Amino acid sequence: MSIIVDYLIIIWGFLMIGFMAIGGFFMFRKFLKQIPKEDGKSDMDWENYYLEKTKHMWNEQEKELLEELVSPVPELFRDVARNKIAGKIGEVALEKNKNTISKEILIEGYIIATPKRDHRFLKKKLKQKNIDVEPYKQYFQQSREDYSKNWKEKYK
Repeated sequence: MSIIVDYLIIIWGFLMIGFMAIGGFFMFRKFLKQIPKEDGKSDMDWENYYLEKTKHMWNEQEKELLEELVSPVPELFRDVARNKIAGKIGEVALEKNKNTISKEILIEGYIIATPKRDHRFLKKKLKQKNIDVEPYKQYFQQSREDYSKNWKEKYK
């Protein structure tokens, strides 16, 4: 067997191990989201709870805006991102005792649900739609990690 074939087999082996590691990473992240927390429900359980509770509160216009906002997410991950963001929007709406999901609630929930690196796209998209960003400046100042711990007390 030639030395080239030996190197190709070694490279192929490293590639396979790398691909398996990447796939395992994403599977492990999904597994972590399904582990119950102190309250007995997992993150995914809460997302589904808020989605079910607020399903009737969504208007067509807000659904279209949400679709527009999640459009840069790769199609493979878009459903997961949409559910996560919509769950957080629903949580904000229920916390504020709203009967419908308004544009303001949608934007606020989107900011809370997304990492700071995605906020630049949101600001650009809001500017294109002639929506003022000023009322949401306080949420843009904080990172997603700041929201995770007692975010409800911080923005009441």
